[in-house]
Amino acid sequence: MSAEPAARRGPRYLLVRLGSLGDVIHAIPAAAALRAHAPDARIDWLVDPRYAGVVRMVRGVDAVLDVNPRGSKTQLWSTIRTLRRARYDAAFDVQGLIKSAVLARLAGARRTFGFSRSHLREPLARVLYTDTPDLGTAVHVVHKALAMVAAAGVRPGEPSFPLTIPVSEAASQVTARYGAGFALLNPGAAWPNKQWPAERFGALASRIRADHGLPSVVIWGPGEQPRADQVVAVSGGAAELSPQTGIADLFGLAKAARVVVSGDTGPLHIAGAVGTPLVAIFGPTITERNGPWAPRDLTVARTAQCQCLYQRRCRLATPCIDGISVDEVAAAVAQRLEGAGG
Repeated sequence: MSAEPAARRGPRYLLVRLGSLGDVIHAIPAAAALRAHAPDARIDWLVDPRYAGVVRMVRGVDAVLDVNPRGSKTQLWSTIRTLRRARYDAAFDVQGLIKSAVLARLAGARRTFGFSRSHLREPLARVLYTDTPDLGTAVHVVHKALAMVAAAGVRPGEPSFPLTIPVSEAASQVTARYGAGFALLNPGAAWPNKQWPAERFGALASRIRADHGLPSVVIWGPGEQPRADQVVAVSGGAAELSPQTGIADLFGLAKAARVVVSGDTGPLHIAGAVGTPLVAIFGPTITERNGPWAPRDLTVARTAQCQCLYQRRCRLATPCIDGISVDEVAAAVAQRLEGAGG
């Protein structure tokens, strides 16, 4: 009597996207596409511990493996041994840095996918990949990641963000006060070059209340409260400070808002992932690559005039983003709310 054939295991995939917050958000559709392609697959994600909580919200990811590139060599090699035991069929480095490429290659997958040289911030990463697929016309980082997994036989379709958002005390406090009738303003950004002036955010809050009857809630992160306080102080009572928030709270607040206005930073991309109407304010980064990906969302930008593209600080006396007026952003908010039926 012949033995029963061994059960065929599903494919095993590893996504490598360590950070930052917005970039982790941008990689979620790639994980969703892999899951839709292979419901029986094992899908693991290697991420910086600071953003592991975000990945744990993504339905369809089997294991969240955190690795601290700044940690000890002992911890690093322990993580690599864990990765190699999984025997992945494919590892996808959707970050494109040398450190992420090294981790993807050391995972020991049969194939290691990465970006071609023209799409890499650190071109030396290219030598660590077995496959560097043609990304076609993809420009936005979301679509680049989808094009990469498509090279492994996946039909990605439109970007999907299958998230389970935890209950947030901060969001509960705000919705108890305003319901869904508020705008969410995010005046902070890690790069000073991405920050629209705080007094204009305050004037925008006043316009949003006058034009649409919506109060504004101003969110803030570590070290950003003085800037948020300034927005509230000059808003003429149209804005109030949000409760202190963690990353998980931002998902709940963004989901509850009628519209989100933000520069190119993590909360903007969180709002895009939960489907809230967006108005983005861009200076030194390229909208087509880093901005909102939903066709109806809007961006007010001065990228064409920027002389300090992708630089943390502007070399000039007046950053290009300062050339964006309150009238322009208020008009975009009106247009986006109208498009959202509000």
